Amino acid sequence: MSNLERDPRELRCGRAGGDDVELLEAREVPLGGPRAMKVRRALPGVRRRMIGAWCFVDSYGPEVATMRVPPHPHTGLQTVSWLVAGEVLHRDSLGSLQTIRPGQLNLMTAGRGISHSEESPEGVLHGVQLWVALPGEHRHVEPGFEHHADLPEVSGPGYTATVVMGTFAGARSPAAAYSPLVGAQLAVDETAEVPLDPAFEHGVLSLDDPRAPLRYLPPGRTSVTVGGGRVLLIGGEPFAEEIVMWWNFVGRGHDEIVAFRKEWMEGEGFGSVEGFDGDPLPAPVLPTSRLKPRGRVR
Repeated sequence: MSNLERDPRELRCGRAGGDDVELLEAREVPLGGPRAMKVRRALPGVRRRMIGAWCFVDSYGPEVATMRVPPHPHTGLQTVSWLVAGEVLHRDSLGSLQTIRPGQLNLMTAGRGISHSEESPEGVLHGVQLWVALPGEHRHVEPGFEHHADLPEVSGPGYTATVVMGTFAGARSPAAAYSPLVGAQLAVDETAEVPLDPAFEHGVLSLDDPRAPLRYLPPGRTSVTVGGGRVLLIGGEPFAEEIVMWWNFVGRGHDEIVAFRKEWMEGEGFGSVEGFDGDPLPAPVLPTSRLKPRGRVR
């Protein structure tokens, strides 16, 4: 999914109950046009920009909508598409053509550069779109695409977890990961004590309550209590590198972002997406001030 936001604003974050949990309130962002579906963006935020290598968290639905995101570029990241309801068709410049449905993973590794589109028929859509920043040694890898229809599951007292990315409770996803992380959907009966890797920072997001904030948990925790329903758990080792994240690019400096934008608008390095009925997305105008690399916390 593309970052189509035209009027960037920052999130509110606060403390929950005096403990070490931060509540990261999402803001609503339209995906282009007055009738377009809207998403709730929890990362990046006003203060916290990343949780592990996870640098972008959009959730949407449940609502009757049509997703139509024209071809657009990505660099330096992985896109993680996860649905609770509906279906979305992915096309990319590698020639991939893949429909994703609930319980399945579409993972696109942008690496040095890729372009893709996403669209769906009108119907109930409910899901999340996430980005994972690639560490410096891997950010120029060859682009790739993976579809995983069967993912490992692990159960504990009161919950069952589908391991989407990385490792959780001894189970490992087959999806390619370039840094230590976790991404899992939890199905919780009523409440459950869910194990955490104390070396990771984590985020917990209700998939059943659109109003719920993303809960941030710092490293050092070995578990978290989760309420009933479907919950998204993300996390990873704190990302040590500073990054520049602008539009759909993750880079390391202003000049690099300028070069990415120029290549998308004038070159052929991102390839072309065949089969989409429409024009590619033009890149926004760069800001007048230089883009600065930033760490995981502002």
